[in-house]
Amino acid sequence: MAEQPSLVPMEIRAAGPDTDVVGDRVLIAVQAVNISRLSTHPVPIVPGTLVVVAGAGPKDSNGAGKSSFIAMITALLGDEQWRFASGARSVAELLFNAELAAGGGGRTWASADHGYIVGVFDHPRVWEEGLPDAVTVWLRVNQEAPHLEVRWTRGVRVAAGASEAERVARADEVWAGLPRSAGRRDVVARDLTRFLYGDRVRCVSFLSTSVRSKVATNLLSQPLNEISPERVFEAIAALTGLDAELDQEREARRDEHAKRVRAQRAMEMLKEFEAESRTLLSAFDRRDRARVRLADALRCWRGRLARRLADAAARDEELAAALERLHRAGERAAEEAEAVRAEIATLKDDTLDRGLAEARAELAALQARAARLDADRAVAENSADELRGRIPGLEERRRLADGRDVPAAERELAQARTRLSEALKALGVADREVADARSALDDAEGGPAAAQLRALAEAGVGATGLLDAIDVAEHARDGGPAADGGPAEGGTGAGGGAAGPAAVTGLRGWPQEHAVVVDAGDLEAAARALAALPGSVLVSSAGVTVVGSFEAVATGREARIKAAELRLHRARDLQETAAEAVRAAEDGRAVAGRRLEGARAAVQLAEVERLLAERRDRLTGLTEALARLAPAVTEAERRASTLDFRSRTRNMEIERLEGLRARHEAERDQAAAQAAAVGAEREALGLAELVREWGGTAEDAHEWLRALPEAERPLTAEEWWRAAERRLDEALRDTFPGEDAEMPEELLFLIRQRTEPGAGRSAREQATFPGVCAALASYLRGQEEYERHQRRQIETQLATRQRDLTAAAKGAEEAAQSTAVHRAALTAAIKARLARVAEEFDKLDTAYGGYGATLEFPVPAAPADPEQRWAWRVTPKWRRGEGQPFVPYNRRANTALMDEKAVKLVCAAAIASSGGGHLCLVLDELGRNLGKEHRREAVALFRRIGETYGITVIGALQDDMEPYAVDACGQYVKLRRSSDAMPYNEPPVVVGHDRHAGRVRALAAAVSR
Repeated sequence: MAEQPSLVPMEIRAAGPDTDVVGDRVLIAVQAVNISRLSTHPVPIVPGTLVVVAGAGPKDSNGAGKSSFIAMITALLGDEQWRFASGARSVAELLFNAELAAGGGGRTWASADHGYIVGVFDHPRVWEEGLPDAVTVWLRVNQEAPHLEVRWTRGVRVAAGASEAERVARADEVWAGLPRSAGRRDVVARDLTRFLYGDRVRCVSFLSTSVRSKVATNLLSQPLNEISPERVFEAIAALTGLDAELDQEREARRDEHAKRVRAQRAMEMLKEFEAESRTLLSAFDRRDRARVRLADALRCWRGRLARRLADAAARDEELAAALERLHRAGERAAEEAEAVRAEIATLKDDTLDRGLAEARAELAALQARAARLDADRAVAENSADELRGRIPGLEERRRLADGRDVPAAERELAQARTRLSEALKALGVADREVADARSALDDAEGGPAAAQLRALAEAGVGATGLLDAIDVAEHARDGGPAADGGPAEGGTGAGGGAAGPAAVTGLRGWPQEHAVVVDAGDLEAAARALAALPGSVLVSSAGVTVVGSFEAVATGREARIKAAELRLHRARDLQETAAEAVRAAEDGRAVAGRRLEGARAAVQLAEVERLLAERRDRLTGLTEALARLAPAVTEAERRASTLDFRSRTRNMEIERLEGLRARHEAERDQAAAQAAAVGAEREALGLAELVREWGGTAEDAHEWLRALPEAERPLTAEEWWRAAERRLDEALRDTFPGEDAEMPEELLFLIRQRTEPGAGRSAREQATFPGVCAALASYLRGQEEYERHQRRQIETQLATRQRDLTAAAKGAEEAAQSTAVHRAALTAAIKARLARVAEEFDKLDTAYGGYGATLEFPVPAAPADPEQRWAWRVTPKWRRGEGQPFVPYNRRANTALMDEKAVKLVCAAAIASSGGGHLCLVLDELGRNLGKEHRREAVALFRRIGETYGITVIGALQDDMEPYAVDACGQYVKLRRSSDAMPYNEPPVVVGHDRHAGRVRALAAAVSR
């Protein structure tokens, strides 16, 4: 179809959210750019009739792009099965993909990152006037989000050019020149139907293509009586748009279930919280009592500390005077020892030690470095040896390549495989010819009367076939009276006399082919032997038909056998030649494989030699580094030995001075031991610790004791301790009731240490008492503010949870009411929609040769599971005669009736979903399930219904369906691609039938103008 530069269209301004851009216009032409492998030529579409889409791929109709073509049309017309509300991601799978291209296209072509679907719309009755009110819609399909963008303009605006490449480049230019459809931005997938079609249903489809995210049940994909009532409803729901409403009902049930669960959970949480609150308040009261008892325990502990401090202060004054004398004697001995120590310190200057340590460290570092270099050299030598060991094998394998590189060897291997495949095919043909020649030879040797001859041979009767006994010219075998069905001239019937020459002029056919010639004397024995083979004919001088005792050799059979043997010899010669060719091809493939292995070995050898050169360079560097390092190691060893000798001499002098110092220190220690005995006794008093524990002076302790009541003044420290311990135990039990009560880690550690059995338990209890009290007090103080806050929180939470329970119960009740109302409204809508389908089904059946039809659809109960879909059952029924009752569709019926009713039901659902507007019904695999004898009638029915109701029916065909649909459709479109090496299809063939021929020509001219 010739193309001219398109006219400059008028601009359509951005529309509001309720704009119906296409309006009552219908699709009259479509163009694909970078969509699958479809040609970029515009294809005119005749609305309101049956448009069949056939294909001619490289082998058959597969691969011509029929499914992509009709899927593209459904996306352009806003078929909701593409999930436009979710971004229509699956539309991007229609783009040209080089990886899926056959042949070498995946290596030479690039996948398209975007493409275009262009549709021209106009009013269906004004095509004669040259499309005066046309609107062109452009869909840009992107690999990345947004996957679909929409622009439109008035007039016809398609991508024009002299070649596919020019039209692809022109498409980007046209898109850039189109006005943005929504002001500053483009309309995307979720708003496509609202902007273009005003949310009206313009397309319903049955597609069996893999790019669809949801494939509805196809009522035409299998016999109607094999489809369950549930799947019949699913198909009608998909055609009439009930899917979305059923999903909304399921969402309402989910919301109701969630709110009921929320209300139940609120009730459970309130009960749990009340129980937890009672437990918490009881714990808070116990901890208040524990605080009072802890304060009593701390008061008793303070009384113990005061008593112990007062008693220890008096004893300490006595021991202080004795300790002073002993200190002065020890100081004199310490001064003499200090002088000796100073001299020792001078000798122990660490300069020599540091030098020795540095020399040893330097020596160790140099030795470690030399060891690392030597180890690296060993590793390099091992690696080089390993690489050298691989070279002979690789060189041996490289010689197999005969100077070829890897690409050349791969090409030779591919050619050898091709030659082997062709030789195997020739061998198969030769084997078949030998089998046929052998079969022909067996037939020639046995003859047509083989069964009769075998039976006579078993009975010992000599005989030969009549046709083998004589030679008759081919033109004479069908002539004569016998060929016309009359008896042979001179024949006498059973037991008759001899036959004349005319008896052999008609020898083809029965009974001549089963006639055998026997001697007259053997006629009776032969008749008995052939009694089990009715229809045999015996020929003898005294027999049934022809008299003919023979003495000469039968020449006709010998000639046939010789011809069959000659054919067999020739076939065997050809078979041997083909087998020899196969063996030669196999040898060639083996040689090519070895050459490819040798070429690859050459590549590996070059890499090994490169790595070996690197290892040799590495070895040279490591050897030189070791040579440079050896003098430094020798010098470091000499310096370390010298410093070590000087260190040993100094240590001997230090040992002599240490003995003198020890004698002075012994004198000092003797004085110190006596002072220590006194000091130990003072230390045992622990006066400083007692003062620290008390937190004041001894005089303060005396004052605190004097201020006690008269009954408590004489109490000893031990009595104060018992009282404090008793109060602390009570406080702990009140704070942590039960053995499994959870304590702070610090407090738990102290209590375990305090109560550990064994010697010294009382001392441990007293030592850990302040820590336990402090930890307990800290815990109670930390809990006190928390408890006050918790008491307020419990009151607040109780009120809040009660309000939440009330609100949740009310929400659950309202959700249940809303779901019931929504389900009732949906039930009415579904029944009304199915009633509309049933009404149209009855009209179509009555109008096109039936006696009336209806649908039975009882209302099912809503499922209890909120995730389960509300399953309806639709049972089609029809009358099989005038005045007869309706019969369910799954009763036995002829195939033609089932096919006819399925077509009518699909069209009825499409008509019911159109809402009075123009509708496009798209069907993949049109008539795939129809019987051969009913295909033309079913396709013609689609056309009549489409033209009657203004429905454009677009159906894709398989090869076996094309002869039946070509004569019955209104428009014929054939997509062509002769080779996988072509990136795009050839220009499509578009033919209009009957009164549509002129419309196709006018549309083509208007689109390409």
